Amino acid sequence: MPKPLADLLHPEAADEKRKHKLKRLVQSPNSFFMDVRCPGCFAITTVFSHAQTAVMCPGCANVLCHPTGGKAHITDGCSFRKKPE
Repeated sequence: MPKPLADLLHPEAADEKRKHKLKRLVQSPNSFFMDVRCPGCFAITTVFSHAQTAVMCPGCANVLCHPTGGKAHITDGCSFRKKPE
């Protein structure tokens, strides 16, 4: 039995997420802003997902995330949530 053809107008979300940002049906960036909560003082700081510098907590000077070359790596103990667009 032949394999059914892919529906180009209604692709699956998992397939779209794997594609390059310019090859998707609707172009969208891979980056986002997020709220990161410091484990020490519980202050919330807005951080870019692909930050190129280390981000420090304004309250207690702990490192919240550090750059890796792509997405920033969040320090252990920090919690985050993606900001709504």
